[in-house]
Amino acid sequence: MKTHARQKKRRGMALVLSILFLIIFSTLAIGMATLSSRCAQVANNQATAARARACAESGIDFMKYWMSRVHLSGLITPTQRFAVLVGQMQADLESNGIDDVIVYDRLWIGYNGTGGIILDPVRNESFWGYVRSIDTDTVRIEMTGRSGTIERTVAVNYTFGVREDSVFDFGVASRGPLCLSGNIDLTGYNVAVEADVYLESLGYDTALSIIGNSQIAGDVSIVNPAADVILQGGQASIGGATGQDAIDNHVEVGVPATQFPEPNPTYFEHWVENDLSYDTDFAIDGVYRNIRIPAGMNPIFSGNVTLQGVVYVEQPNVVTFTGNCDITGIIVGEGDETDDSQTNQLIFQGNVSSSSVENLPEDEHYIYHDCIMHEDYYLQNETGTFVMAPGFGVAFGGSFDTLNGAIAGNGITFFGNAGGVIGGSVINYSDTPMTLSGNADLIFNRSGIEELPSGFFSEIVMHYNAASYSEIL
Repeated sequence: MKTHARQKKRRGMALVLSILFLIIFSTLAIGMATLSSRCAQVANNQATAARARACAESGIDFMKYWMSRVHLSGLITPTQRFAVLVGQMQADLESNGIDDVIVYDRLWIGYNGTGGIILDPVRNESFWGYVRSIDTDTVRIEMTGRSGTIERTVAVNYTFGVREDSVFDFGVASRGPLCLSGNIDLTGYNVAVEADVYLESLGYDTALSIIGNSQIAGDVSIVNPAADVILQGGQASIGGATGQDAIDNHVEVGVPATQFPEPNPTYFEHWVENDLSYDTDFAIDGVYRNIRIPAGMNPIFSGNVTLQGVVYVEQPNVVTFTGNCDITGIIVGEGDETDDSQTNQLIFQGNVSSSSVENLPEDEHYIYHDCIMHEDYYLQNETGTFVMAPGFGVAFGGSFDTLNGAIAGNGITFFGNAGGVIGGSVINYSDTPMTLSGNADLIFNRSGIEELPSGFFSEIVMHYNAASYSEIL
């Protein structure tokens, strides 16, 4: 007898499984769609945030440009620098059409409640921010960028620093042209570059003229891009070359302007002890220490004169030395570097010998005691300067062995047989021509000079501190 297995029938299972899988795949699809939407939104937010940060960095770059235009007087005290910086920047911005500037305890730029300085109105992209003081040496810039509804803020620091380039890197520097005639020889004591020449000559077509047998051992740099150079005479030379070869190889025209450091005559007034008397007989030999020559005296020293310490000349004055002059000190003219009138003059017609202030005796006459800072300042430390006379014409007509320090004035002239070693640079602050004529041999010894001569101050500029960059969350 056979038995057969009976097969059970399970109706509806395929439908149930189909519905189940449909639910699972639908859920997965919804999840994938949601995740994709969220990823797109995240990506969009990240892109918007990146654009917001880019807007903030645009603000930093914007401020870099305006900070690069800041040039402050080196005479401004550290505690006053930030206030002067803010005032200068505000004036500069507003004069260039950027009116959205507000000053409180800091300088705000683009903070007007309407979205700042607009970069892209369609995307609602803009930036704004401020400059504030951290301490007497450092300022901080914080700029906020916006894209849509997202904002990002970045910050950097700037420090006050001195401008490095200076006309004291040259043997001769003049705002006006230079004219050599006769047998003038400008050379270096150690190397030719000590006799390099810098000329601006912005108001004159001819920046340099060499007539006769005059020579410049170094190279010549001229700011005026359209300036001419004239060489007349078979021996007229620059850098050891003559004619067109000298101009082509040793003259550079259109160079960037360099800095004329600011002279501060009153810096030396602390050491002045006595006013020169109107009763003084300037025809006899005399020894003078730390003197002031009052305005309008116009003395003529016809005797042999010994000057020690500071000789402080008020304006107006014409001071003339016709006899021999032995100087261990600094001659200071209390004038204005923009005064080219030649109303004030220092004239050396006799022979001049000069020694550095380092050679002054160590006594109380050359010590200035600052009662506020409780510090002593020694004149022997104020080296590098021989004549600092802004607003004074300075003329040398006699010979000299060595002039220990820089010579600066408004209108410099060497004539006759004037010549010798100059332990520094000759600086003409005047726009009018500087003339050298006769038989002068000027030998420039600038070896070992690394700092500005005493009494001169570099411009203050802003130095960007790249390491200070940070994003503020």
